[in-house]
Amino acid sequence: MRIPSYFVNAADLIDLQQQVTRLQALLQASRQVHAALQLEEVLMSILRIIARELEMKGALFTQPHRVYGEMPPEPWEGCPRFSVEGKDGMYSTELVVWPGSVRPLSLYEQDFLEGLVLQAAVAIENAHYHERSIEWARVQQDLEAGRAVQRSMLPHAMPQIAGHSVAVRSSPCYEVGGDYVDLMTLPDGSELMVVADVAGKGLASAIMSSSFRSAFRASVAAGLPLAEIAESLNRQHCAEDEEARRRYVTAIYLRLDPNANTLDIVNAGHNPGFLVLPNGEARQINASGTPIGLIPGAQYVVETHSFPAGSQLLFYTDGLTEMFRGEEEFGPERLLTAFSEFKRLDAAAVLDSLWQRIHHFSGGGPQCDDMTALALVRSDTTQEKAHG
Repeated sequence: MRIPSYFVNAADLIDLQQQVTRLQALLQASRQVHAALQLEEVLMSILRIIARELEMKGALFTQPHRVYGEMPPEPWEGCPRFSVEGKDGMYSTELVVWPGSVRPLSLYEQDFLEGLVLQAAVAIENAHYHERSIEWARVQQDLEAGRAVQRSMLPHAMPQIAGHSVAVRSSPCYEVGGDYVDLMTLPDGSELMVVADVAGKGLASAIMSSSFRSAFRASVAAGLPLAEIAESLNRQHCAEDEEARRRYVTAIYLRLDPNANTLDIVNAGHNPGFLVLPNGEARQINASGTPIGLIPGAQYVVETHSFPAGSQLLFYTDGLTEMFRGEEEFGPERLLTAFSEFKRLDAAAVLDSLWQRIHHFSGGGPQCDDMTALALVRSDTTQEKAHG
C-alpha cells in the first residue's frame, strides 16, 4: 500500500535523503578503491577519498606508513582511529584521520569511515593477493628459465666410442634439481664420466650443482688424475661458507680406457656403482671416501676393473631407488636385479627399461627425488657377429 506523501514527515524525508546520499558516496568511493590493484594505489586512493569526500585535513595508514594531506605530530593525539585487519590475519594496520581540529566526528563522517574501512580491508587484501600472484608468476618464470639452462648443460650428444654405447637420463623432482651428470673426452682418447648428487633438492641444490660442474671441468682441464680431481673438489667445497658446506656432494667418477678396456672408478660417498660382467657376475663399486665437501683433507682411492665385451655399468642417484609403492621402497637390490636382466647392446634402451620398471613398481606414484643415471655398455662381440 502506498503511503500518501502528506503522511511523510519532512524531517524523515530529509534524513532519508541524507542516507541515500551517504550510500551513493560510499558506493562511488568503493568503486574507486576496488579499481586499484597495486597496494600503493589502494592505500593512497582511500586516503584521497577521505580527505576530499569528508574535507579532512589529512589521513594516514600506520602500516605501511602512508600519509595524505596534513597531519599533527605523532602520536596524533585526538585523531579518530579505525582498525583495518585482514580476515586471514595476513595484515593489520590502522587508519588515522585528522579533521583539522579536535572534535568528534559527525554521524555522517562516522558512518562513511566505518563503511569505507570495511571496503578498504577487502581491497587491501585483494592487493596483497595480487602482489603475491605476480611474485609467484615471476618465480615460476625464473624456475622455468633455470630448468631450461640446467637441461642445456646435460650431455646431449653422446661420445662415439668404438665397441661401446653410453647414455644418460635425468628427471628432476622439481623444476630444477641437484643431480649432475657429465662426460668429457680426454686428449689421450680416454673418456671421463661423472654422476653427482647435491644434498637436498630444488633451487639451492641446483645452484650448487652448477658450481660443482664448473669446478669439475676446471679440474679435468688441469689434467689432474682421477683421485686428485675428487680431492681438489673436496678442498674447494670445504673452503666455502657454512651454508654452502651443508650442500655436500656425493659423486662417482669414471675413466674409461677404450683401448685397454679398463675402468678407473672413484666413489666419493655416492651410491654403489653396478658392474655386470658377461658371465652374470654383479659387482658393486662402493665408496672409497666421504662425500665432497664433508670432511677437509679427505682422500680417495681409485678402483680399477676390466671391462670385457658384454659388460655393462650403471651409475645412478638415489632418486631411482627411493621410489615407493605404499611403504615399500624400490631399493638398490631391485635396481641391480633389473639392470642385470637387461642384456642389450644399446645403453639408451637399458635406461628406458629401467625407468619403465621403476614407474611400473610405483604405480605412477609421485617422484620423491631427482632421478639421474648413466649406463655404459660394451658390445658383446658374439652378438655383433650373430647380427652381422
